[in-house]
Amino acid sequence: MNNTASQRTFVQDIVRYASRMAEFDGMDWRVYIAWIGMMLGLLGSIAGFLAIGHHKGVIYPAYVWNIPAGTLIFIVAIAFDTIGHRTAYKQALQRGEALVHHITIAAGITSCVFLCLAYTHPVFMRVPALVMTALTIFYSAIDEGMHWFRYFEGNSDRIEMWSHFFIFVGHTIMMLAWVWWFEAGYPGVTETLAGGLL
Repeated sequence: MNNTASQRTFVQDIVRYASRMAEFDGMDWRVYIAWIGMMLGLLGSIAGFLAIGHHKGVIYPAYVWNIPAGTLIFIVAIAFDTIGHRTAYKQALQRGEALVHHITIAAGITSCVFLCLAYTHPVFMRVPALVMTALTIFYSAIDEGMHWFRYFEGNSDRIEMWSHFFIFVGHTIMMLAWVWWFEAGYPGVTETLAGGLL
């Protein structure tokens, strides 16, 4: 780390990291908007469903609210992390980390879909849903290792590393709370769906 970097405050580093969005080209913006937008859609659907149930008087187990909370932490973290991935560290990711990202995202999306399907097909979907959830956490851990390797090489910075920490925190909170909800039989879901959502 050079002297200039070591003299910057954490807030200055955040501003500097976020300012890299000015380097985005058209493709970078499309990827960024699609990725963040997809996760905002997940948050909106989860939070919206729970809000409808709450409005109907459904009382969910307290841990269920960790699902939107974890999703929100995840979104804020990827909103920063993706900036570096599309600019300063784009080339470094091509050495293998980008593939790990794609596998992790594919496993993550599949795990969410399978957990939704498990509401109506709990016996059949239980194993696939748990396997994909475990795989998405496993590949997230691999990704963390690759990030630390880049950091030690001087090809990352503390904002990207903190972003990844909160990505891991948010994602793990979201998925473990969701699995707990499924294993408990999705308490509150039937009551929320009764008579339609609206």
